[in-house]
Amino acid sequence: MRWKVAILTASDKGSRGEREDTSAQVIRELVEEELGGEIVDYRIVPDEQDEIMAALIEMTDYYKADLVLTTGGTGLGPRDVTPEATLKVADRNVPGMAEAMRMAAMQRTPRAMLSRGVCCIRGTSLIVNLPGSPKGVHENLMAVMDQLPHALGVLSGRIGEHSYEG
Repeated sequence: MRWKVAILTASDKGSRGEREDTSAQVIRELVEEELGGEIVDYRIVPDEQDEIMAALIEMTDYYKADLVLTTGGTGLGPRDVTPEATLKVADRNVPGMAEAMRMAAMQRTPRAMLSRGVCCIRGTSLIVNLPGSPKGVHENLMAVMDQLPHALGVLSGRIGEHSYEG
């Protein structure tokens, strides 16, 4: 199954062209190689809540992305507002995914507990906040990669039953 994926980078420096967006490159590679997804939209916006919200709404409602992966803006800094923007446009929260990402990353660095990324649903789209570093992106996305096809299948209606295997 080919999933439509959008990538959103929240970065003041990236939006001004002062920093190469290497985290989005990692996302693109993992989406194409591990998930078999198709990138339908990619953009960089400054760390401004309204701009992040507008991009998320367009990616989910207009581009109909099955999955929106954000990078950046999940830390403790005053300009880190990606989780707040995501929650404002979300219909429902998916806390287990964010918890799994933090747990996996904490096995490598205790500072992962400072990540405030969230995972939410808007309509039939899953939005996943990832850290801003390429290493953090890789660790966090790989922590949930094996569950993404099932989650996206249930959200899109392609998988009818949501079963627990435990």
